[in-house]
Amino acid sequence: MDLVPALQEPLEQPLKSVLGPATAKVMAEHLGLHTVGDLLHHYPRRYEERGQLTHLADLPLDEHVTVVAQVADARLHTFASAKAPRGKGQRLEVTITDGSGRLQLVFFGHGVHKPHKELLPGTRAMFAGKVSVFNRRLQLAHPAYELLRGDSEEAVDTWAGALIPIYPATAKLESWKIGKAIQTVLPSAQEAIDPLPDSLREGRALVSLPEALLKIHRPHTKADIADARDRLKWDEAFVLQIALARRRHADAQLPAVPRKPKPDGLLTAFDDRLPFTLTEGQQSVSREIFDDLATEHPMHRLLQGEVGSGKTMVALRAMLAVVDAGGQAAMLAPTEVLAQQHHRSVVEMMGELAEGGMLGGAEQATKVVLLTGSMGAAARRQALLDLVTGEAGIVIGTHALIEDKVQFHDLGLVVVDEQHRFGVEQRDALRGKGKQPPHLLVMTATPIPRTVAMTVFGDLETSVLDQLPAGRSPIASHVVPAADKPHFLARAWERVREEVGNGHQAYVVCPRIGDEDEDPKAAKKKSPEDEAEKRPPLAVLDVADQLAKGPLQGLKVEVLHGRMQPDDKDAVMRRFAAGETDVLVATTVIEVGVNVPNATVMVIMDADRFGVSQLHQLRGRVGRGSAAGLCLLVTEMPEASPARQRLNSVAATLDGFELSRIDLEQRREGDVLGQAQSGTRSSLRMLAVIDDEEIIAEAREEAARVVAADPDLEHLPALRTALDALLDEEREQYLEKG
Repeated sequence: MDLVPALQEPLEQPLKSVLGPATAKVMAEHLGLHTVGDLLHHYPRRYEERGQLTHLADLPLDEHVTVVAQVADARLHTFASAKAPRGKGQRLEVTITDGSGRLQLVFFGHGVHKPHKELLPGTRAMFAGKVSVFNRRLQLAHPAYELLRGDSEEAVDTWAGALIPIYPATAKLESWKIGKAIQTVLPSAQEAIDPLPDSLREGRALVSLPEALLKIHRPHTKADIADARDRLKWDEAFVLQIALARRRHADAQLPAVPRKPKPDGLLTAFDDRLPFTLTEGQQSVSREIFDDLATEHPMHRLLQGEVGSGKTMVALRAMLAVVDAGGQAAMLAPTEVLAQQHHRSVVEMMGELAEGGMLGGAEQATKVVLLTGSMGAAARRQALLDLVTGEAGIVIGTHALIEDKVQFHDLGLVVVDEQHRFGVEQRDALRGKGKQPPHLLVMTATPIPRTVAMTVFGDLETSVLDQLPAGRSPIASHVVPAADKPHFLARAWERVREEVGNGHQAYVVCPRIGDEDEDPKAAKKKSPEDEAEKRPPLAVLDVADQLAKGPLQGLKVEVLHGRMQPDDKDAVMRRFAAGETDVLVATTVIEVGVNVPNATVMVIMDADRFGVSQLHQLRGRVGRGSAAGLCLLVTEMPEASPARQRLNSVAATLDGFELSRIDLEQRREGDVLGQAQSGTRSSLRMLAVIDDEEIIAEAREEAARVVAADPDLEHLPALRTALDALLDEEREQYLEKG
């Protein structure tokens, strides 16, 4: 067994002992690379071919890019400036081309001499820098460059073969310098230990790990790249799925109190008083949940459902079943506004069944308490008392529920709303409040494609609600191009007035509050769109003011945002819910869970500043009653921009799963996996969650088989080593708490 650690050593060598301290420091700080193994797993983003040029036409704004191109012309200009008043300032403008487009490079001051000598027309080179816009044209200012002299020994050697690897790079370290560093450590790849069991590798005809590492960094043909990618994707998928399979296996060993509802108890009484029948989806998902609750192991279930698909109803019935069986249920919401809203809607749905111990309460009734951080001391003391005595069967609250002071009589079920806003530590702390681990139901309204669910929530079983309850209305969505067609925006405000005239209400959503002190750091870090537009995102306070004085004059307009006092927020929401306010101008605090069936229209300002999933979430706040919903996406982005295409795709479909795929394809995987990859870096470097659906599904099956046969991986020491590397301490805890 001692062979394994010995074999691992060459890859565990710190980079500073191999590359020199300066380079190693930049790699550690900017790329998160610390050891030889880390560097070997820093894969090229793409490959340039000698004879082929990058498409300069599709350069992303504000990103560090590396391009291979030819100098078309170079001109030296002199100009006068504060630093060089006598016209002695120098600026070198170089135009490079690749057949698909042209790009301007600029060099200033003393920086012009070397490029002026070297970048002569006809010269080919690799250029790296940050793409910016100047005079509406793309340019690279002071790019680093490396001449590609076909004849010089070193160039031919370094860029072996026809394929030049282009690495994810930073301003401090260009792609070709990373390439040279990898050249130095590449011999160590021979020592890489293969985590995949031989049978799996042979059965799927995958190359060995050392061979894959050589081929990914120094491919001679495109087939080399394909071989290496297939193999490295399997590593990532398989090791991650092994971690999750072991989690599920360990969870299945935990004890839990089975919770079966009484035949004529609270749940039956609740179902009898429902004024409508549950959808088939709600019924089948409820059955899955009740089956889980009846077992002696804790349920771990993820409930996905479109906005408005009736998840809260399903969760409430699960909570009532647990109360029926003598336990207590806790529901965690990410914000106070949401906790108060859940509390109101649960109490309304339950009626006299929520009045346990009170006059007029039904005989099976229980008590439903709210617990949030901003409650008064007396109300809070009473709520805590009701929890510890078991008087309250259901508690709804924010993370205030997790504090040490909160004690339960017998916690049987935890429902977490909006998973992605809730840290694992919090879920874990709440689970620790049961005498035995309570059952766990996680709800999310963000539709998650199946493979992402398998990767991120792989330790949870998944249920999906995809039908909308009867009586929900379709939502029409339109893009309003405010800059190209200002009259469209005027028409949007007319539509709002019309809806209000018909007795309905409207939301106007803005990206910013508007009372922020401009943080000097934030001022520098502008997004590319800001740079292009030269204006900050629209703010709630400004927009509300302009609307009340302008196009919506005479209507009752109120504002809602995250920095208001909880009581003020609640008062605003109550007035809006009661129909006293016509138009609510808000930030995304209304994104989750706000339920006002009379609101029929939503105008989203600067819609291009929001993500696809977020827009879909926001849009779900209208059309919740019998009247049709309307969502207007206002943007100033030009027609051809990616931002506009994104908005067009949101307007074109109401299918959240379809949109979540679009979202994933447009964003980098790491953002989507977010916290679930909470190691130092995203552990997915090669695997694309959407494109590699089959690999993930197969890896999950293989992993389940391996873990069932050998839970501790005793016979697979190399896999165990790879798993330990993936689950450094932090991630191990993360998955355990999941």
